[in-house]
Amino acid sequence: MIQRWLQRVTLWAAILTASSASAQQDGFTFYSPLAEDWYRAAETFEWTSTTENNNDRTVQVSYRTFGSRSNPPIVLLHGYPTSSFDFREMIEFLEDDYFVATLDFPGFGFSDKPQGDYSYLLRDDAKLVDHFVQDILGLTRFALFTHDRGVSVGLAFLEDYLANDSKTYVITYHFLSNSGMFLPLANLFPGQTVLLDPVRGPEATARNQALPRRTEGNPVQVAYADIQAFNDGIGARLGVGKYLLERVANEYGWLASLPESQIPVAYIWGLLDTVNPVRIANHVWSTYLNDRPAESSFWYMPTAGHYPQRDEPEEVAKVVRLALSGGVPSREGEGAFMRSYPRSRTSPAAAIFVGHSDIKEMVFPGAVEYTPAGYVIPR
Repeated sequence: MIQRWLQRVTLWAAILTASSASAQQDGFTFYSPLAEDWYRAAETFEWTSTTENNNDRTVQVSYRTFGSRSNPPIVLLHGYPTSSFDFREMIEFLEDDYFVATLDFPGFGFSDKPQGDYSYLLRDDAKLVDHFVQDILGLTRFALFTHDRGVSVGLAFLEDYLANDSKTYVITYHFLSNSGMFLPLANLFPGQTVLLDPVRGPEATARNQALPRRTEGNPVQVAYADIQAFNDGIGARLGVGKYLLERVANEYGWLASLPESQIPVAYIWGLLDTVNPVRIANHVWSTYLNDRPAESSFWYMPTAGHYPQRDEPEEVAKVVRLALSGGVPSREGEGAFMRSYPRSRTSPAAAIFVGHSDIKEMVFPGAVEYTPAGYVIPR
């Protein structure tokens, strides 16, 4: 019993005393040219956390921009436990015609990943996004594309945006993709929930930190291994992974912002997602988006899993382009669009348009009459 207790104390001590490396980590060895190129091309800015428990702690935040600033801007928010690198391939299909900006939230990618008692709150990240678009990028109009944990940040950001009567910018479009945005319908795996346990979480983190780092093989997998290793992303997961608790406490209020918003929404979901299955998307669509007066569209990605932007980057980019170019049909025009749109699907991976549900009594004017005795032609 005493030995077990000492092991736990040692694990906690190792995590609590871990240093917060700078976003410019010294002596880091890259095994992936993809990851190193992403890192070398990034810029950084300093962010002072607004979370009370963080006591005005500052972190360095890494970000990248692509394309001409004269083009319509799109801001991309990544998920857990990854980084802005998730959007690498999708950006290639957008940067010629859009100004694309993306960042690594604290605890992710090439940003600082403080450990110990640092609280990684979604609300703090929402305020970080406000600072990013307003003070770092100087945007006055932009579309917002969010994925996974980034959806939660985006919804908190939306709530603040709707409550602000003196906005300095306009969100022109709101894209949401696979996420645990309604956790009661998620299929969380033990590796996620163990981080919430004050004893087993540090133990699991220490075991994962002790695993050998991938240094060869699939180039993209090696890139993700580099990004996770930078500033000890595995160790930072212990703090970052607790966002599920904030998500549960706020998700009904954040989701309620969607029908209140007048911002057009495109809802994109990879059907092969096993952690956040399509039942989440169907529930959120029917409860919060189907009946809102503002423009809304629902898209299934039939060959994509949890990461549509990685699995089918070109097809997701096509939906983004169609939405931003005014190609989403009106509610009245959805029937005709659904009949014609399949002819433009040149790939089995292309998005499937779902459309709204408008349940009403079916009437066929001028039709023959049905009776239990048989059909009767009106005289």
